[in-house]
Amino acid sequence: MPLDRATLVDGLGRAARHMETVADELNALDGQLGDGDLGVTMVRGAREVTANLDSLPPEIGESLMKVAQAFTKVSGSSYGTLVATGLMSAAKATRGRTAVEWSEISALVAGAMEAMRARGKASLGDKTVLDTLDAVAAATAGLDDPQAILAAARQAVADTMDRFRGEQAKIGRARIFGEKSIGLDDPGMLAFRRVLDGLAS
Repeated sequence: MPLDRATLVDGLGRAARHMETVADELNALDGQLGDGDLGVTMVRGAREVTANLDSLPPEIGESLMKVAQAFTKVSGSSYGTLVATGLMSAAKATRGRTAVEWSEISALVAGAMEAMRARGKASLGDKTVLDTLDAVAAATAGLDDPQAILAAARQAVADTMDRFRGEQAKIGRARIFGEKSIGLDDPGMLAFRRVLDGLAS
């Protein structure tokens, strides 16, 4: 069974609910390397998305665009903008379709990563969410089972975070903290990981 509206709504709902439980964790980590409001950003976005779930249309692309718009409406943060940018990329790629094959997820993630990279002016290797998205795109290539895709994605994110934990942040507000960023996870990476955890819940 491909990705359709019902599956999308279910996944968005689970991810959104999970944000409520991890907001403090995200705020605490972001407080060490940024403004300390990443959890607030994710919860506000999740609540706005939840409020719009019942009105999402059958078309996957249109639904993803509405989710992006909901996130943008309540979040003025740079991370919120990047999330919306990635969602808009996926929305354009699936426009006019009521079903999307699971085998397309890798390409959709890769497209979202490229759109976010262009918008945020970051590069792979800078210790940002882009590195985890790139790893997920690679790890899920050729997979067509949703559970296998999710498992591969979660493992890829975990491995990438382990690999970058000892690196210094190279862009954004975290870069200002220099060597203090070594040994800490990137907040954006962790937020993406917790979204995947929510999907798996």
